Amino acid sequence: MTDAILVTGGRIIDPAQGIDAVGDVLIADGVVVSAGPVVGGPVDCPVVDATGLVVTPGFIDLHVHLREPGQEDKETIATGALAAVRGGFTTVCAMPNTEPAMDNAAVIRHVMDAAQQAGLARVLPIGCVSRGRAGKELADMGEMAEAGAIGFSDDGAPVADPTLMRNALTYSTTTGLPVINHCEEPSLAKDGVLHEGWVASRLGLPGQPAAAEETMVARDIDLAGLTGGKVHIAHISTEGTLALLRQAKAAGKANVTSEVTPHHLLLTEEWALGGIEGGAGELTAPDPYGPLTRTAYDTRAKVNPPLRTEDDTLALVEGLKDGTIDAIATDHAPHTATDKCCTMHEAAFGISGLETAFGLCYSLVERGDLDLPTLIARMTTGPARVLGADTSESAAASGLPLLGTLQAGAAGDVTLLDPDAEWAVDTSGFASKGRNTPLEGITLQGRVIKTIVGGRLVHDALADDTGEANGK
Repeated sequence: MTDAILVTGGRIIDPAQGIDAVGDVLIADGVVVSAGPVVGGPVDCPVVDATGLVVTPGFIDLHVHLREPGQEDKETIATGALAAVRGGFTTVCAMPNTEPAMDNAAVIRHVMDAAQQAGLARVLPIGCVSRGRAGKELADMGEMAEAGAIGFSDDGAPVADPTLMRNALTYSTTTGLPVINHCEEPSLAKDGVLHEGWVASRLGLPGQPAAAEETMVARDIDLAGLTGGKVHIAHISTEGTLALLRQAKAAGKANVTSEVTPHHLLLTEEWALGGIEGGAGELTAPDPYGPLTRTAYDTRAKVNPPLRTEDDTLALVEGLKDGTIDAIATDHAPHTATDKCCTMHEAAFGISGLETAFGLCYSLVERGDLDLPTLIARMTTGPARVLGADTSESAAASGLPLLGTLQAGAAGDVTLLDPDAEWAVDTSGFASKGRNTPLEGITLQGRVIKTIVGGRLVHDALADDTGEANGK
């Protein structure tokens, strides 16, 4: 047995196997050998002491923007991959709104080569639905699938043409890969920069109604049922969308999955007003009944879809609990300071979210809205199922390693967590080039301590704290 590593004495939570017990995890030659109460390792095997920590399968993020090629001032695959492992993510899926867009096999291969060179998180590229993301004609989905694309999306923009979406879903049945849509009806969303609600009205800014999302979600569910294609709804944000998904899953007439972001679970439209304060597990927005003359705003809270109402966040949490929502995905969207230090109209949409995702989501556990195993499931086995990498058979068919579990033969990807650790969000220390988060200065509870990818320790927060070199 070569290249082995033994993680000992931690609380293992592996929802895919129904494991929640103190034990050890042995990895050798890049894959899990065993995980359980007592697992012996080679005499000279490096040991990671996980006493007092939670040990989980490596987190999987279905939705990140790594910006390379073409926008390396915002992020590179290397900096994004480092941000990912610091956030406990061992696998991330890269969206195609790059320059040039990821609409051909050559760009897909470039992303995969750059990720291999970085040697950190696994990076799985998502190809475009349409050429140049222009929404006019289908990209060569088969060619990109052969090159390694794991799905197709025009994210950053919706597939607005219903005929194009129908054709994409029909074609996707030949590859078995999902079509991932940013559901936003352009004629309803128009130039809206916030949720169409009291905050947008207070600030005199145009808003996006919930119907802009929900009408396209309804369309895509119908088209998936019509074509037999697999549709994945990105970053859902409204109670109405959740109801549509719940109805579709209950009927069983469409192959539909979905994701929700940490910020849509925990932040509301009020965060766009700025001046947020809060402690560990406590996220407090400005008083909605504050001075009517208030005109301040925080462009770091400008995202698409926009932050919605408290009723929406509560509904989404329930959907996460009951399994209607399959996965948590960050929609990590790094931007330069110039992109955000401007008017709300001019500011770019997006939050840099890889490094704060677990701490933010753990707030749900702290306030009793979600149990830890369910949270881990939505960050591991849920996204693995969307990728078709949750069983040995499905992983082999998709050409991916077995992900989201610690069962024997799975990828040797492990995340170690300290649920009791409190830490303040300090963007000056981010690995990501993106410092754009409204969580700056907020104290969160729940910290990623170590991350192992393919049996290699690639992140050690304790080494960072002592000034030692972080593992690559």
